[in-house]
Amino acid sequence: MTCACSIRSFALVAVAGLALSVLAMAAGAGDKNPETTLSGKQNPAGAPVTSDKGEKNEKNEKKDAKPAELKAGDAAPDFTLTDTSNATVKLADFKGKIVVLEWFNPECPFVVKQYEKTTVMVDTKKVATEMGAVWFTINSGAAGKQGAGASLNAKFKEEWKIANPILIDDKGQVGRAYGARTTPHMFIIKDGKVVFAGGIDNNRSADKAGDKNFVIQALGEIKANKPVSEANTRPYGCSVKY
Repeated sequence: MTCACSIRSFALVAVAGLALSVLAMAAGAGDKNPETTLSGKQNPAGAPVTSDKGEKNEKNEKKDAKPAELKAGDAAPDFTLTDTSNATVKLADFKGKIVVLEWFNPECPFVVKQYEKTTVMVDTKKVATEMGAVWFTINSGAAGKQGAGASLNAKFKEEWKIANPILIDDKGQVGRAYGARTTPHMFIIKDGKVVFAGGIDNNRSADKAGDKNFVIQALGEIKANKPVSEANTRPYGCSVKY
């Protein structure tokens, strides 16, 4: 009899203790602000509640989102940029001209290929110049990223004897407007429209020139008043460092 009573008493004490614990937890939960996020930040009434991790993921997704790449036939967005000597360049000032845009990063191995290991870029610029085209080299790298900055680009402009302006787009606005994804990434503009977009040649390595230069081919066809036969080619190189 004594044993049975002891067991019943122990069971009653245990149940009572559990009930008290549940009540204490409920009271503690009631003290918390229901609009506090998982990170401890206060949300305004009606605002969605997200964790810090969710906020960071959303920012990363926006940062990593690839720009929509322009294709032949698309309107060429106007822009105003400054070059490495702080001179202002406006695309609108060259209305009626054939304009070649080259996305650039002097520390990218694929750009080094075009300027040091081969004569691809020099040969292409020569053809463009001879037909009266205007050439702009654009660096859309953000401050602190590989190959970015006016002073570094000015150094390579002199070292590689680049005659045309190198335009600094460190906010990436022009690069994103054109959908520039690689260095190099080439665009040809005629009468306010993109008539060529893509890779400069058909060798995607970082050390050898291709046996077909798409930009020279396109320039020749434009000069002959012919439609560009390969107006959209696959760009290759380092990613633009937005």
